[in-house]
Amino acid sequence: MAGEVLSQEEVENLLNIMSASEKKDAKPAAAAPVAAGPVPGLSGGGSRGGPIISSSATGGWNRQEKVTSYDFKRPERVGKEQMKTLQTMHEGFGRKFAAGLSAMLRTVVEVKLTSVDQLTYSEFIFSLDNPTCFNLLRAEPLEGNLILDINPSILYPMIDRLLGGGREGTLMARRPLTDIEQRLVLRVTKLFLAELKHAWENVMELDFEVIQTESNPQLIQIVPPNEVVVLLSFEVALIEVRGMINLCIPYNSFERIAGKLTTNSWVSYSRKQATPQSIKKISKSVRNMHVQMKVKLADAKMKMHEFLNLRVGDIICTQKNADSPLLVSVEGIPKYWAKPGKYKGYAAVQIDEPIEDPTEIIAQE
Repeated sequence: MAGEVLSQEEVENLLNIMSASEKKDAKPAAAAPVAAGPVPGLSGGGSRGGPIISSSATGGWNRQEKVTSYDFKRPERVGKEQMKTLQTMHEGFGRKFAAGLSAMLRTVVEVKLTSVDQLTYSEFIFSLDNPTCFNLLRAEPLEGNLILDINPSILYPMIDRLLGGGREGTLMARRPLTDIEQRLVLRVTKLFLAELKHAWENVMELDFEVIQTESNPQLIQIVPPNEVVVLLSFEVALIEVRGMINLCIPYNSFERIAGKLTTNSWVSYSRKQATPQSIKKISKSVRNMHVQMKVKLADAKMKMHEFLNLRVGDIICTQKNADSPLLVSVEGIPKYWAKPGKYKGYAAVQIDEPIEDPTEIIAQE
């Protein structure tokens, strides 16, 4: 009944029942009749700020399992399996990017994936230097934008190498990039995106494009501050200098394809063994393809004035015996030994035997 509350005696009876249930050898006490009114401190039969209590089948009272705390400032929306897949994908990407960057800078460069974390966008922004090289990316067909940040501690040594600098150290400048420096850094960024596209091609085809470059990371806000992002951090070692390259992927960008980032659907870099079904499928696809086949008759050496004086009817002598086998190449690769002849009035060759190791033939030539 509305407006009625428990009396002091009824409250004491409830407390006695709760204390008795905690003892294993004690029998639960009989519950006193309870009025239908609200209990002070309780709302809708539940508790606030304390442990949740439920009635057992035997009439006693049991406490439920301890509630796990949840941090709303650092929500985890990306599963562990998806994070593991991202880590495996970009570890292979780091090795390929290091090889391409070494060729571009003409020195040994090491790139290592140091961490794959999920955090809020505001935490990522405030962790960056200012000024820095802050690139806003578009990755079709993903929604939204991505961010590629290159730390100045490794950025200026790379620019120095691109301009012909030596092994001596370069002082890091605390200033925004000039127009010339931005064009040089764009070469590094395009190499990064090219290798990143290759790393993602087993999940889906992505087309990356740099749409804006800023020096102050706080000027660009691609998602709300509390939005979850995945941060991939790469450590780049150039000669005696080390720095970080960060790739930030908002969760809403790959939320639609999150199901593809699993070990069951993602194809790894490892090479799989061919199956009879795959061999049959590939054989059917290449059966009607056209290939170029060449037969090498003989070699001959002559002087330039002899070549210029050649006339119709002249005979060129070679050192090759007429009975020697002819070399048959398919798409420039030695494949067979054959004999010359005729077939239905046409010049032809008859295959004698296949060439097991074409490398020896190529080396002799």
